Amino acid sequence: MTTSVVLAILVTSLATFSSRIFGVITSEKIKENSKIFRWFNCIAYSTLAALIARIIIFPSGALSEVDYFVRFITIICSALIFYLTKKNLVYPTIFSAIILALINSYLV
Repeated sequence: MTTSVVLAILVTSLATFSSRIFGVITSEKIKENSKIFRWFNCIAYSTLAALIARIIIFPSGALSEVDYFVRFITIICSALIFYLTKKNLVYPTIFSAIILALINSYLV
């Protein structure tokens, strides 16, 4: 079993890093104001929004046991932390897990 785990890590690392290397090589030719760059940016944000919506509306695993109200309160608190910390992503990510655990453990 350990051989298959190591092999899976190597294959996924190769896939991840090869796409990043190709991105670095081709990024010199792409202008930030070009239509293709804006299109990829929109695709990336829409994919992220869809994943977040899926996690909130149709969660799986341990998150499926958490009430909708608790999830929405966590999202609102995380959004407030995001804007209060001048759009820093680290603080809302850390505090969202803490807020979700506290509200789910003590208030529900």
